[in-house]
Amino acid sequence: MNIQNAEKPAILGGPPVRPEGPPTWPRSDPLVDLAIRNLLTTGDWGRYHGPHVPELCRRLSEYQNVEHVLLCSSGTAAVELALRGVGVSEKDEVILAGYDFKANFQNILCLRATPVLVDLDPSTWQLDCSRLETAISTRTKAILISHLHGGFVDMPKVREIADAQGIPVVEDICQCPGAMLFGRLAGNWGDVGVHSFGGSKLLTAGRGGAVFTQRTDIAERIKRYVHRGNEAYPLSEAQAAIIRPQIDQLDFLNESRRQTVRRLCSRLGEGAGLTALQLPNVNLVPAYYKVGFRYRAEDFQGMSRSLFVKSLRAEGIAFDPGFRGLHLIHASRRFRTAGELTQSSRADAEMLTLHHPVLIHGNEAVDEVVAAIEKVRAWSEEIQSNRLTIENCGADQTLLQ
Repeated sequence: MNIQNAEKPAILGGPPVRPEGPPTWPRSDPLVDLAIRNLLTTGDWGRYHGPHVPELCRRLSEYQNVEHVLLCSSGTAAVELALRGVGVSEKDEVILAGYDFKANFQNILCLRATPVLVDLDPSTWQLDCSRLETAISTRTKAILISHLHGGFVDMPKVREIADAQGIPVVEDICQCPGAMLFGRLAGNWGDVGVHSFGGSKLLTAGRGGAVFTQRTDIAERIKRYVHRGNEAYPLSEAQAAIIRPQIDQLDFLNESRRQTVRRLCSRLGEGAGLTALQLPNVNLVPAYYKVGFRYRAEDFQGMSRSLFVKSLRAEGIAFDPGFRGLHLIHASRRFRTAGELTQSSRADAEMLTLHHPVLIHGNEAVDEVVAAIEKVRAWSEEIQSNRLTIENCGADQTLLQ
């Protein structure tokens, strides 16, 4: 597509590809609507103890095929409780990737332990398992694994190393509920797994989380911490009632998202300037909360990632930068590194993510994403020549928060 044939992009005053903006989330769901109406009828929405929390625990236990499920107020709280459950405390060390959700790092500090940062695999941009053993010390108390942006950490390798050293694994699946890794459900590779039910997540109640495990000692340690005459980190009856019907639809919607991502990657091809994160093995079934891409500025006339994101958001397409590299946003005295964090720095600079709601809208949604990218590419030189004007007028940043 060249500029003579391409409609002017929205950031330069043209019509956006999606004038209505990105699809809303949560989506309209008659089963959730029914659950809310039932809450109003029964009054369960205002009860301390009702049927919905134990029923959600039972359903999650059944879905994950684990014995113990403990509900809590957020995914962040769930990670904290999981770390407490495996016994992390002051002066311990916890290994995690140099590129991860900031709250995971902060949770380790909250327990007065030390994060130990490991670089990413250059092909997958997930934690590089070949560097794990060099990160382990006599103070290592846990390995915290996050599967991010549709990618996977090599869990058989993590498990092999952890078991040999007697180190428990906390598996954060807040971005990938329902994914399958090497024939096993995501979350079940760890000694303890973590769900998030935050407002943007695939399973959502606005807030909330869950910790699940087969290990009774971990579950009991968490219970002793949170039970203080009442629940210190509660999930409400109303939230539990809303999540329950979403679990029954999770596998179907995950497959719909996978099909859309396959079509999108096929349409974008090799020269699109965006490369989806590589999956390391065919025996993987991803779940997409965010679709991760490597951004190549040279394919957009050197356009910065931030300007690309502004341009796509102006088209109504929910692209965002990825996370920050943990080593780049925290004082060096607060963590230890196991070698250089070259790939973590690259992910900090080049990661792009596409938010999931568009992925259940089929071929038309794929066409819109591709059309928006092509439009921005065709006009990339002119967009950059107007960069100062665009930045000064503040291109719309409210399409997806």
